[in-house]
Amino acid sequence: MNDTFRYRLQQNPIIAGVKNPDDIDAALASSCSTIFLLCGNIFNLKEIVQKAKKAKKMIFLHVDLIEGFSRDAVAVRYIAQEICPDGIISTKNSQLKAARELGLLTVQRLFIVDSLSIQTTVKSASLVRPDTVEILPGIMPRITKQLAQELEVPVIVGGLVSTQSDIQNALESGALGVSTSCKELWNVKN
Repeated sequence: MNDTFRYRLQQNPIIAGVKNPDDIDAALASSCSTIFLLCGNIFNLKEIVQKAKKAKKMIFLHVDLIEGFSRDAVAVRYIAQEICPDGIISTKNSQLKAARELGLLTVQRLFIVDSLSIQTTVKSASLVRPDTVEILPGIMPRITKQLAQELEVPVIVGGLVSTQSDIQNALESGALGVSTSCKELWNVKN
Protein backbone atom coordinates (compact mmCIF):
# COMPACT_ATOMS: atom_id res chain seq x y z
CA MET A 1 0.00 0.00 0.00
CA ASN A 2 1.22 3.46 -0.89
CA ASP A 3 2.54 5.33 2.18
CA THR A 4 0.59 8.49 1.33
CA PHE A 5 -2.68 6.58 1.09
CA ARG A 6 -2.00 4.73 4.35
CA TYR A 7 -1.06 7.96 6.13
CA ARG A 8 -4.20 9.74 4.93
CA LEU A 9 -6.40 6.90 6.16
CA GLN A 10 -4.61 6.84 9.49
CA GLN A 11 -5.25 10.58 9.86
CA ASN A 12 -8.88 10.36 8.71
CA PRO A 13 -10.24 6.86 8.07
CA ILE A 14 -13.55 8.04 6.61
CA ILE A 15 -13.74 7.87 2.82
CA ALA A 16 -16.37 9.86 0.94
CA GLY A 17 -18.21 7.41 -1.29
CA VAL A 18 -19.77 9.54 -4.02
CA LYS A 19 -22.70 7.82 -5.77
CA ASN A 20 -24.12 10.94 -7.41
CA PRO A 21 -22.16 13.63 -9.32
CA ASP A 22 -24.21 16.26 -7.49
CA ASP A 23 -22.48 15.20 -4.26
CA ILE A 24 -18.91 15.76 -5.45
CA ASP A 25 -18.78 19.32 -4.12
CA ALA A 26 -19.86 18.12 -0.66
CA ALA A 27 -17.11 15.49 -0.75
CA LEU A 28 -14.55 18.09 -1.81
CA ALA A 29 -15.62 20.40 1.03
CA SER A 30 -15.61 17.59 3.62
CA SER A 31 -12.78 16.69 5.95
CA CYS A 32 -12.33 13.37 4.11
CA SER A 33 -8.94 13.18 2.44
CA THR A 34 -9.99 10.36 0.13
CA ILE A 35 -12.89 10.01 -2.30
CA PHE A 36 -14.24 6.82 -3.86
CA LEU A 37 -16.07 7.94 -7.01
CA LEU A 38 -18.86 5.43 -7.65
CA CYS A 39 -20.44 7.29 -10.57
CA GLY A 40 -19.51 9.33 -13.60
CA ASN A 41 -18.93 8.90 -17.28
CA ILE A 42 -16.30 9.50 -19.93
CA PHE A 43 -17.43 13.12 -20.28
CA ASN A 44 -17.17 14.28 -16.64
CA LEU A 45 -14.43 12.15 -15.08
CA LYS A 46 -11.45 14.27 -15.99
CA GLU A 47 -13.04 17.42 -14.55
CA ILE A 48 -14.03 15.62 -11.34
CA VAL A 49 -10.53 14.19 -10.89
CA GLN A 50 -8.95 17.61 -11.52
CA LYS A 51 -11.26 19.20 -8.92
CA ALA A 52 -10.30 16.52 -6.41
CA LYS A 53 -6.59 17.04 -7.04
CA LYS A 54 -7.00 20.81 -6.71
CA ALA A 55 -8.71 20.21 -3.35
CA LYS A 56 -5.78 17.94 -2.37
CA LYS A 57 -7.99 14.85 -2.14
CA MET A 58 -6.97 11.39 -3.25
CA ILE A 59 -9.52 10.02 -5.70
CA PHE A 60 -10.24 6.47 -6.75
CA LEU A 61 -12.56 5.62 -9.64
CA HIS A 62 -14.78 2.57 -9.38
CA VAL A 63 -14.18 1.50 -12.96
CA ASP A 64 -16.96 -1.11 -12.89
CA LEU A 65 -19.51 1.67 -12.36
CA ILE A 66 -18.17 4.33 -14.74
CA GLU A 67 -20.28 4.76 -17.86
CA GLY A 68 -18.83 4.74 -21.36
CA PHE A 69 -15.81 2.47 -20.88
CA SER A 70 -15.36 -1.15 -21.77
CA ARG A 71 -14.22 -3.43 -18.98
CA ASP A 72 -10.72 -4.16 -20.25
CA ALA A 73 -7.07 -3.18 -19.90
CA VAL A 74 -7.31 -0.57 -22.66
CA ALA A 75 -9.93 1.35 -20.67
CA VAL A 76 -7.71 1.18 -17.58
CA ARG A 77 -4.74 2.46 -19.59
CA TYR A 78 -6.82 5.38 -20.90
CA ILE A 79 -7.99 6.19 -17.37
CA ALA A 80 -4.41 6.07 -16.05
CA GLN A 81 -2.93 8.20 -18.83
CA GLU A 82 -5.71 10.68 -19.58
CA ILE A 83 -7.82 11.02 -16.44
CA CYS A 84 -5.03 10.44 -13.89
CA PRO A 85 -6.83 9.36 -10.71
CA ASP A 86 -4.79 8.12 -7.76
CA GLY A 87 -6.25 4.68 -8.18
CA ILE A 88 -9.12 2.45 -9.18
CA ILE A 89 -11.65 0.27 -7.43
CA SER A 90 -12.87 -2.89 -9.12
CA THR A 91 -14.26 -6.35 -8.54
CA LYS A 92 -12.48 -7.52 -11.70
CA ASN A 93 -9.03 -9.06 -11.22
CA SER A 94 -7.91 -8.21 -14.77
CA GLN A 95 -8.72 -4.51 -14.27
CA LEU A 96 -6.78 -4.43 -10.99
CA LYS A 97 -3.74 -6.16 -12.47
CA ALA A 98 -3.70 -3.75 -15.41
CA ALA A 99 -3.97 -0.77 -13.06
CA ARG A 100 -1.10 -2.00 -10.88
CA GLU A 101 1.11 -2.39 -13.94
CA LEU A 102 0.31 1.23 -14.86
CA GLY A 103 1.26 2.52 -11.41
CA LEU A 104 -2.24 3.18 -10.10
CA LEU A 105 -3.25 2.27 -6.57
CA THR A 106 -5.76 -0.56 -6.46
CA VAL A 107 -8.72 -1.33 -4.24
CA GLN A 108 -10.21 -4.77 -4.73
CA ARG A 109 -13.91 -4.64 -3.85
CA LEU A 110 -15.26 -7.92 -2.52
CA PHE A 111 -18.72 -8.88 -1.33
CA ILE A 112 -19.00 -11.14 1.71
CA VAL A 113 -22.21 -13.14 1.60
CA ASP A 114 -21.24 -16.42 3.28
CA SER A 115 -18.30 -18.36 4.73
CA LEU A 116 -17.17 -19.48 1.28
CA SER A 117 -16.81 -15.86 0.16
CA ILE A 118 -14.44 -15.26 3.10
CA GLN A 119 -12.14 -18.01 1.80
CA THR A 120 -12.50 -16.71 -1.75
CA THR A 121 -11.58 -13.19 -0.58
CA VAL A 122 -8.35 -14.39 1.02
CA LYS A 123 -7.39 -16.40 -2.09
CA SER A 124 -8.31 -13.64 -4.53
CA ALA A 125 -6.45 -10.92 -2.65
CA SER A 126 -3.31 -13.06 -2.47
CA LEU A 127 -3.46 -13.61 -6.23
CA VAL A 128 -4.30 -10.04 -7.26
CA ARG A 129 -2.16 -8.32 -4.61
CA PRO A 130 -4.18 -5.08 -4.48
CA ASP A 131 -3.03 -2.19 -2.32
CA THR A 132 -6.10 -2.76 -0.17
CA VAL A 133 -9.34 -4.66 -0.21
CA GLU A 134 -12.74 -3.17 0.45
CA ILE A 135 -15.20 -5.63 1.92
CA LEU A 136 -18.95 -5.13 1.71
CA PRO A 137 -21.15 -4.86 3.63
CA GLY A 138 -19.11 -2.87 6.10
CA ILE A 139 -21.21 -3.61 9.13
CA MET A 140 -19.71 -6.99 10.00
CA PRO A 141 -17.19 -6.41 12.81
CA ARG A 142 -16.46 -10.11 13.38
CA ILE A 143 -15.75 -10.71 9.68
CA THR A 144 -13.75 -7.49 9.40
CA LYS A 145 -11.56 -8.61 12.29
CA GLN A 146 -11.04 -12.06 10.76
CA LEU A 147 -10.09 -10.68 7.34
CA ALA A 148 -7.88 -7.95 8.82
CA GLN A 149 -5.91 -10.74 10.51
CA GLU A 150 -5.84 -13.12 7.52
CA LEU A 151 -5.10 -10.72 4.67
CA GLU A 152 -1.66 -9.39 3.89
CA VAL A 153 -3.10 -6.04 2.79
CA PRO A 154 -5.11 -3.45 4.74
CA VAL A 155 -8.89 -3.73 4.87
CA ILE A 156 -11.36 -0.97 4.10
CA VAL A 157 -15.05 -1.59 4.73
CA GLY A 158 -18.03 -0.07 2.96
CA GLY A 159 -21.66 -0.66 2.23
CA LEU A 160 -24.54 -0.04 4.63
CA VAL A 161 -22.34 2.16 6.86
CA SER A 162 -24.81 4.76 8.09
CA THR A 163 -23.93 5.63 11.69
CA GLN A 164 -20.95 6.83 13.65
CA SER A 165 -21.21 3.58 15.60
CA ASP A 166 -20.80 1.60 12.35
CA ILE A 167 -17.56 3.50 11.69
CA GLN A 168 -16.26 2.97 15.22
CA ASN A 169 -17.08 -0.75 15.17
CA ALA A 170 -15.30 -1.19 11.83
CA LEU A 171 -12.18 0.64 12.98
CA GLU A 172 -12.08 -1.25 16.28
CA SER A 173 -12.32 -4.48 14.30
CA GLY A 174 -9.18 -3.71 12.32
CA ALA A 175 -10.37 -1.76 9.28
CA LEU A 176 -7.93 0.92 8.16
CA GLY A 177 -10.70 2.93 6.52
CA VAL A 178 -14.46 3.14 6.13
CA SER A 179 -16.16 4.10 2.88
CA THR A 180 -19.61 5.62 3.20
CA SER A 181 -21.97 7.48 0.91
CA CYS A 182 -23.73 8.94 3.96
CA LYS A 183 -22.77 12.61 3.61
CA GLU A 184 -23.58 13.28 7.26
CA LEU A 185 -20.63 11.07 8.23
CA TRP A 186 -18.04 12.66 5.96
CA ASN A 187 -17.04 15.20 8.63
CA VAL A 188 -17.13 12.91 11.65
CA LYS A 189 -13.94 13.02 13.69
CA ASN A 190 -12.51 9.82 15.13
